[in-house]
Amino acid sequence: MASVLENAAGRAGLGGITMAAAYHQGRDIFPHNPARKVHFLDGDSVFFRPDLARSLAQESDVLAELCREASARSLRVRAWTVFLHNYTLGAAHPECACRNAFGDAHLTDLCPSNPDVRAYVSALSADIAGKGVATVVAESLHFHALEHGFHHERYFIELGVFGRFLLGLCFCDHCLEAARRRGVQAEKLRLETCRELERRFAADPEPEAPELARETVGAFAGGELAGYLETRAATVVSLVAQATQVAVADKATFAFIDLSGAVKGYATGRPQRAPAAEISWQFGIDIGAVSAACGQLEAIGYAADPERLRVDLAAYRAAIGPERRLSVIMRPMAPDCDSAENLAAKLAIARQLDVAEVGFYHYGFMRLQSLDLIRSALDTSI
Repeated sequence: MASVLENAAGRAGLGGITMAAAYHQGRDIFPHNPARKVHFLDGDSVFFRPDLARSLAQESDVLAELCREASARSLRVRAWTVFLHNYTLGAAHPECACRNAFGDAHLTDLCPSNPDVRAYVSALSADIAGKGVATVVAESLHFHALEHGFHHERYFIELGVFGRFLLGLCFCDHCLEAARRRGVQAEKLRLETCRELERRFAADPEPEAPELARETVGAFAGGELAGYLETRAATVVSLVAQATQVAVADKATFAFIDLSGAVKGYATGRPQRAPAAEISWQFGIDIGAVSAACGQLEAIGYAADPERLRVDLAAYRAAIGPERRLSVIMRPMAPDCDSAENLAAKLAIARQLDVAEVGFYHYGFMRLQSLDLIRSALDTSI
């Protein structure tokens, strides 16, 4: 831990560190780890000792130790928290998982509408904030798409972009009831969704645009899907407000990660077409309302081209307004970055758009030379 913190503060010249306090499964390559180079992450876990009044106990409390060690070096600690993408909990509690229009449980994703899930979110947020972190950073505090749910996903028929979207929608009892309360004919929508998907299961759909347009999607089932999308967004906003409230009670701020930049740029670092903020609605995320609920929107800036990053950050800034905090996560390595000059240009753009914080993803995955690149970029852009 001391080596990591000294590298972050001294070698890279950073002012804080973000630890994965609750994270999903993964198989990762750690190029400079002295003990293991390829590791299966013990995911769907919390990496601190939970409060027994809230959850199950573990034998170690890495997060609390990090807060102590970081404080001695004047480093802030932020806790990256994966809330709802959790196969272990979904498999153990399938009644809490999202369900598609056919009633199949998507065990990788807990449903934001479910009252037990919402209680879990509050407990987790409060527990982490109580460890003394500066900020609870929320990943996966929203609905999810069909893809990137499980290991070795296999889709051998063409459903089309709209078909994949429909199959990823949650129609659990809690989501249906929430929509009915807002005047949506939820059961009609579910049945229409089943019929449309059955058509696509039977034969390839007609060619479609590469990205969904909200207005076109909302017109589905006589316009009922528009109301359903609004219900999803309201559900997420209320859950974010709830998690923020308990974090603030323990003197931590709360930042909401919008994964849209990763959807567009994760694989190649070359996002295409519309800005990331314009696809957030597909996950039940109303950018403006969410940022108002928690105070900080964290964008994922996985883009090699600085001007593309400008496009994405400008769209986020326009959506949340000048008064809300905007932060961004960058990768100071391939495929996004090959030089200090590239990173310095991105940092300059972030400053121009009044970005409050920049995080660099991630210490374990990068070569240690990337720390020098960060330091050089920071010195250049000041």
